[in-house]
Amino acid sequence: MELGVQQKFATYPPEVAVLLHNLRDLIFTVAEQQKITDISETLKWGEPSYLCKSGSTIRFDWKAKNPAEYCLYFNCKTRLVDTFKELYGNTFTYAGNRAIVLTIGQPIPSKELAHCLSLALGYKKFKHLHLLGA
Repeated sequence: MELGVQQKFATYPPEVAVLLHNLRDLIFTVAEQQKITDISETLKWGEPSYLCKSGSTIRFDWKAKNPAEYCLYFNCKTRLVDTFKELYGNTFTYAGNRAIVLTIGQPIPSKELAHCLSLALGYKKFKHLHLLGA
């Protein structure tokens, strides 16, 4: 784990850190399944961020001002969140065209979330396709 990200994880309450580690693991699992080997981990805007040449940046964070939720952020200039809404509707809660909002204590629809992450990690390959080729 990149040092800055490791330090950021240390600032989260323990129960939140576990959830965010699970998101991190899911991102790397999806990248591995897609044979993406150039994924990098860093802090962007003070949040754990994941980048690769074929995709769009994925970030996530928890904020004390909204302690019951944590979010996955996507570039608002992409069609990612609009596509997620069309594909998965009420499966997720969204914040505009930039985030999937998850609630602490609620189960994560892992299969659907993995698909969203897959679309983000391959965005540059899919961006010209209807519903990103989903």
